[in-house]
Amino acid sequence: GGELVCCGKPMNRLEPNYHEESMMEKHVPIFVDFDGNTEIRVGEVLHPMSDEHYIKFIQVVSPDNKCVHLKFLNPNDIPKVSLKNLQKGTVAREYCNIHGLWEGKYD
Repeated sequence: GGELVCCGKPMNRLEPNYHEESMMEKHVPIFVDFDGNTEIRVGEVLHPMSDEHYIKFIQVVSPDNKCVHLKFLNPNDIPKVSLKNLQKGTVAREYCNIHGLWEGKYD
């Protein structure tokens, strides 16, 4: 509840997108397990990272909200992060400068 305000101006709450209609998803965070780590990638095919179109950040939140990892990205960075010991139910969100907020869940 309540109103979101920053610098005296009202803000809009962002609601994440969960799926894409295209066959080549490039916004939904996906989880890939290997060698005891879990890699969170932005898209089945990695999202482009040009000056005009890129992922600004990847946020990873544990199911109990006690563990949060945030990685800021710049154009030309690789849109992924690798973490250890992720719990099932962990959520990853990413923000595309053009297409907004997207979310994926570690099942």
